[in-house]
Amino acid sequence: MSKSFHAITQDISKALGALRHDIPETMQGFNALAKAALAPGALSALDKELIALAIGVASRCDACIGFHVKALVRLGVRREQLMETLAVCTYMGGGPSLMYAAEALRAYEEMTAGRPSPGA
Repeated sequence: MSKSFHAITQDISKALGALRHDIPETMQGFNALAKAALAPGALSALDKELIALAIGVASRCDACIGFHVKALVRLGVRREQLMETLAVCTYMGGGPSLMYAAEALRAYEEMTAGRPSPGA
């Protein structure tokens, strides 16, 4: 059976809601960290999301892949940008990263199904 990255991110979002309720200070701190780290600066928001995706691939985190691909699609990532990022992931992480690079590509294809390509 194939994974659905839409389903993975929806399921994790529900669990994150429980964490927001039960450990609000921790979640507020994490959200502040994420906001500060992903804010545009010397690197664009898109570049930072590509880095986050690469770390998700290297860490073999399905939810990370789903959330960061979703953000990349929202930011208008081009397939070529995604593929170059996944090539670097494979270079740095070898076979295990290659398997999760394939998962990231599946997430991208799932989340862009029926959407026009950026720049088209």
